[in-house]
Amino acid sequence: MPRLTRKTSLLIGPLLATALALTANAQESREHRARDVTLNVSSVASGLEHPWSVEVLPDGAYIVTERPGRMRIIRDGEVGRPLGGLPRIAAVGQGGLLDVALSPDFAETRRLFFTAAVPGPGGQGTGVFSARLSANERRLEDVRRIFLMNKLTGTGQHFGSRIAIAADGSLFFGIGDRGDEDRAQDPADHAGKIMRINADGTPSSANPGGQTLPEVWSSGHRNPQGIVIDPADNRLYTVEHGARGGDEINAPEAGNNYGWPVISYGKHYSGAEIGIGQSADGYEQPLHYWDPSIAPGALAVYRGSMFPEWEGDFLVAALKYQLVARIEREGDGSIGTEERMLEGEYGRIRDVKVAPDGSILLVTDEEDGQLLRITRGGDS
Repeated sequence: MPRLTRKTSLLIGPLLATALALTANAQESREHRARDVTLNVSSVASGLEHPWSVEVLPDGAYIVTERPGRMRIIRDGEVGRPLGGLPRIAAVGQGGLLDVALSPDFAETRRLFFTAAVPGPGGQGTGVFSARLSANERRLEDVRRIFLMNKLTGTGQHFGSRIAIAADGSLFFGIGDRGDEDRAQDPADHAGKIMRINADGTPSSANPGGQTLPEVWSSGHRNPQGIVIDPADNRLYTVEHGARGGDEINAPEAGNNYGWPVISYGKHYSGAEIGIGQSADGYEQPLHYWDPSIAPGALAVYRGSMFPEWEGDFLVAALKYQLVARIEREGDGSIGTEERMLEGEYGRIRDVKVAPDGSILLVTDEEDGQLLRITRGGDS
């Protein structure tokens, strides 16, 4: 075995420390009491830098994104090295590497999609990419940008931008108003819209078209950072940030306008009123709203066997109050009461996903971020 020089020791030392930090808390678990059930929360991995999204691979491992521009595989509590092959990413403000979603045929094709803030003329904007995970899980291959919003600017906020994949393989994703509220009502601008594109980047034929861009599904959104399709009925839902109040859950339908900034249940951060009030002809009402804001980072619909009490309920990751909000839904889909879980226990919750086994996955948007797994506690 070759001797380690002082120079190589200095190089290896930080790498070893990083590796230890990334796995140090993998076995920790705590119990918390929710309204109907005891929750066991375990740390799958820690030491992640502002993780943004998580997906479960077919063999039970996890793939996560970190906003500064890294994608990693987590298997058996060990965090892999950053995958190679990612494109140039603008890690500016709220931007960076954002969502990741597996293609429905990932087990055969290893195809995935991801969103990111992309640099270009005039600044940066939200882009969507298609790629293939290499067989050795070390890099992304065949990386292709399939969408880039049409007006890049130098602002660093409101990029959106989670992905939900429809039954026909098309991709829904949201883009925020990029900090310029009037863009959400501009039919020639991608900002403040929900988009629907095919897997090759072409506009979905289901889009309304007409007076707006061919990729646009719905408009009038401030910053939709959560998007999900309920597998029970294939209905699309989003959760989006309001300003000072006015966070919303919506069920966007083709061609509809959800009001921002003409109507809102919030106010500007200055305290000034927004638009013309809380309702107006031609603008849709939210299914649910929060005032004050909870800063929602992601949305899931619970469909699983581990928590049958929650079947069909919304789960919302919240950054501001560092919690998971469970919104009850009645059999007819109407909104019931809200339960706030894990408040202040783990930091800013950025993503929430329902795993295939019915457990719930969270990532915490912190410099020392974690991947957490919620299972049913022993006395439930």
